[in-house]
Amino acid sequence: MSIGGARVQMSRLQSARGFSLIEALVALVILAVGMLGVASLFAISMHAGSGAISRMQAVSLAGDLADRIRANRRAGTSYTGAAAKNNCIGAGAVSCTPQQMAAHDLDVWKKQLAQAFPGGTASYAVTFLPGFPDAYTITVKWAEKDGQKSYTMQFQATE
Repeated sequence: MSIGGARVQMSRLQSARGFSLIEALVALVILAVGMLGVASLFAISMHAGSGAISRMQAVSLAGDLADRIRANRRAGTSYTGAAAKNNCIGAGAVSCTPQQMAAHDLDVWKKQLAQAFPGGTASYAVTFLPGFPDAYTITVKWAEKDGQKSYTMQFQATE
């Protein structure tokens, strides 16, 4: 009985030796393909996150300019004009007309726009639509790796 038992034990030892080299290589290839998938998913999510941050900044900046326009409703079309540093607020501020305040608001806002989108990739446009109440359209444009993006906000300057 010991001879038959030894054969059974030898047979079990030979079948339980472990993985072959081919099995280990197949497992390694499957693991590598999975890791490449995870890496590409990470790159895609980073790109989408970057685009979301840019869009959030554009929305926030457009809202800021809309608030400035609402606070200075008497300026009318002045927000469609050129920006100028008129020293209307802060230390040593002078008394400004609504038109001068609008130019000053645009100057401050353009600096915020340049900080939010470095490299000079952002531009803006403000359109005035007269009526009761007056309406405005603010468009912010910026460049991303996959092309030009923009955000447009329309609002009424009500009291």
